[in-house]
Amino acid sequence: MRRIGSLMNLAAEDPVSIARAKAFDRGLQSLGWIEGRTVHVDYRWAAGTADLFHRYATEFAASLPDIMVASGGGALPAVLQATRTIPIVFVIVPDPVGNGYVASLSRPGGNATGFLVFEYSLAAKWVEILKRSHRT
Repeated sequence: MRRIGSLMNLAAEDPVSIARAKAFDRGLQSLGWIEGRTVHVDYRWAAGTADLFHRYATEFAASLPDIMVASGGGALPAVLQATRTIPIVFVIVPDPVGNGYVASLSRPGGNATGFLVFEYSLAAKWVEILKRSHRT
């Protein structure tokens, strides 16, 4: 059975956390990964607390999961500090290139890859849309 360590940035009882965990589980199921049968996902909820990010990341790294998921900008640096060998997929991380977590989005290098909060090149378009909507 494969093991995934998932370090979440919100509290366990947060409705958004619950929805994200359920969506992740559904996504795994759609790919044939069934919780308890072919995969076990171990969640830790840091609730935005730096000490918890570091403690849980260190615990996960010591348990040697097959892969780690880092959710949010606080989780990724803690997970990268804990391991440079276990594969890491990050989500909802602002500017991973600018923060030095990965070399580039197309070729991240190291043991981490993932998804941005939003693509920064869109920021100029947002300003343009705001200016247009203000004129009307």
